[in-house]
Amino acid sequence: MFLHIDIDSFFASAERSVDHSLKSIPMAVGSRSNLEIFNRKRTNIKLINDNSGAFVTPVFYSERKKTFESYFVDNLDGRKKILGIITTASYEARACGVKTAMPIALALQLCPEMVVVPSNYPLYHTLSHRMHAFMRAHIPLVEQYSIDEFFADVSGWIKDEEVYDFAKMLQAKILQHFDIPVSIGISKAKWIAKLATESAKPYGVYEVKDINAYIEEIPIKAFPGIGKGFQKRLEEHYISTLGDVKRYKSLLYSWKKPGIQIYNRVTGSDNEGIEERRERKSIGISRTFDAIYDADEIKRRIMIMARHITYMVMTIEANPTTYYLKINYEYGVKVKQSITVDRLFSEMVFKEIVTQMYKEIACSCKGAVKLTLNVSNFISNHRKTLSLIEFESDMIHQKLSKEIQNLRERFGLDILKTGDEL
Repeated sequence: MFLHIDIDSFFASAERSVDHSLKSIPMAVGSRSNLEIFNRKRTNIKLINDNSGAFVTPVFYSERKKTFESYFVDNLDGRKKILGIITTASYEARACGVKTAMPIALALQLCPEMVVVPSNYPLYHTLSHRMHAFMRAHIPLVEQYSIDEFFADVSGWIKDEEVYDFAKMLQAKILQHFDIPVSIGISKAKWIAKLATESAKPYGVYEVKDINAYIEEIPIKAFPGIGKGFQKRLEEHYISTLGDVKRYKSLLYSWKKPGIQIYNRVTGSDNEGIEERRERKSIGISRTFDAIYDADEIKRRIMIMARHITYMVMTIEANPTTYYLKINYEYGVKVKQSITVDRLFSEMVFKEIVTQMYKEIACSCKGAVKLTLNVSNFISNHRKTLSLIEFESDMIHQKLSKEIQNLRERFGLDILKTGDEL
């Protein structure tokens, strides 16, 4: 039997666990795109990059104390303007219509009495890590699926008829120990357990005993792993519920791996087990800002983001071979490029290739409003298909990057910048 443990409104619950005045009132956690990395002066930005068995995205954060006024309120043309978006809302705020990713200004119009606190990622990462350790101490097989979600396999350890009571006991222990509410889904199939958690929220336990009956009327968009693209594909065949998916096995199987995987997960026949350690598949940074028309400034920001990604890559000693750059311009215009290279990763190689990518896709007639840069396709052994001269050059650049990394770890990420960042 599988358990899926999902922390209710995690960021909001985390804030309430350290500030009890936030309990039982409409409240939310908000955030703004961290543009401090683009400052020309030195900053005090640090990296949370603990991946010791947990699937937790690396986060850059500043230790500067944040208040609502200092973080969300800007004085533009002598007028106060509230910026930022809702990251997580409490259920009391959701009852007023507040939703994730909603502008804070709009959310406060819907719920004027709502308290909005700035995000505190070090707190969330610390709590997530501690909860993972707590669950591993109580359950033999545990997988951290995200910062606020965990899978557990209790097969052969807890009798099937006792799993519900065990889940209730675990839920109570977590609340007592962390002052954090969780919801738990139970099923003989891993992904059905995750789906069942939605039926358990908030702060409930829901066990699926008959998978076929449970999935019959559930919309396809509710199932984890069915994104908008796959949803559209299913709807073109008049498949709207998970029960419909079950009845179209031959169609789903004709779609090869993605179709087969979805069909097996929906019907609970996937036989997937626990992944005690989930390897990171990509590292990226995305930033949104007011429109920028200066091509040199856009490139400067891309280079700064490249430095930050380099720092994360060097920290985990990875060798990504796929680089991805996306630029969002005004009026919904988007350009992107992805390239896979057989090179040893270093800051110099990365910036050189990303610079060329930018030149090829840049649009000079509109203002850029968002930049996204990431790396993926990590390899452990370099294939060495470069010429000897190129390979030796990459080795030198990688060695230099490692020395620069040592300086940054000692004195700060922006102790050393390249000329294209200035």
